[in-house]
Amino acid sequence: MTIDETQEQIIAEFSLFDEWLDRYDYLIELSGGLPAIAPEHRTEQYVIKGCQSRVWVDAQLAEDGKMYFTADSDAIITKGIIALLIRVLNGHTPAEVRDADLYFIDRIGLSQNLSPTRANGLLAMIRQMKLFATAFAAVHPRS
Repeated sequence: MTIDETQEQIIAEFSLFDEWLDRYDYLIELSGGLPAIAPEHRTEQYVIKGCQSRVWVDAQLAEDGKMYFTADSDAIITKGIIALLIRVLNGHTPAEVRDADLYFIDRIGLSQNLSPTRANGLLAMIRQMKLFATAFAAVHPRS
């Protein structure tokens, strides 16, 4: 599935909810599917700077040239947000991740319904994931 196909799927899922409280409940539900980060990566080195809550993100480049993320957070809503980002970006090449236009965030109303500090955290998570992609692309230019 392409990045855009996954985003369209998420937009369709969120369109089922009229109220933002229901969408927050759905984010909480999604947090349960977050690919767990290894305990040794739940350290300061992997913390996303700029987030209100603590968020740890790691990325690996598999032999097939695709990126796979793991993460954790001490805040349940944030876990749901990072789970969405991982769902969209996992299994894609560094170039695809780096160049992805994550339009689903605005289309589901997420950016408009986050506190300013959480919105900054969301941007910091995206920036870090794209930095991983840029680094992998520089080391493995064919990816």
